[in-house]
Amino acid sequence: MNNRKITLLAALAVATTTFGAGRVEAASVQFSGVAFYDSSGTTCPPAPPVGYEDYTSTYPPIAFTGSLEGCLYIKVDAFTDSGAPSGVYLEQGREVFVGSLNGGAPGLFATTYKFESKWDPDLTTGNEVKGRCQHKIVAGSGTGGFAGATGRVDVKDVISDGSLLYRGHIQL
Repeated sequence: MNNRKITLLAALAVATTTFGAGRVEAASVQFSGVAFYDSSGTTCPPAPPVGYEDYTSTYPPIAFTGSLEGCLYIKVDAFTDSGAPSGVYLEQGREVFVGSLNGGAPGLFATTYKFESKWDPDLTTGNEVKGRCQHKIVAGSGTGGFAGATGRVDVKDVISDGSLLYRGHIQL
């Protein structure tokens, strides 16, 4: 082999190992929008999807608009109500989101969540002062347009109108 062919083969070998020929990186997408509890039942089907039938709680489904379009169903696993005078209420559980991202293919993903809030004077007799939650997407739970999804959804309660502002990132 002449020196030119050896140099070309060496360059190809370096490029292949350096840049991972054929390797596909997961796309990371940032998203945001507004969500609301679908108390009227006009936006979300009343029952969660098959396989998640017990994802019902005292909360109605949450309808998402914006980057995520769809419905979130909740299963509360545990909570701590500190009562007055602290007004602190903590909750954790699991959820399933059914819908799409940026108008893409429909699918679903599951999350685990932690909710933190403050009430005046307490949860049962007062008004919410502030609330937020973090929803970690469960790896391997995604189907359809969410196949292979990982990431996180952060939600902040808007006390003045009862809406929920969300933002986050997802890798597909």
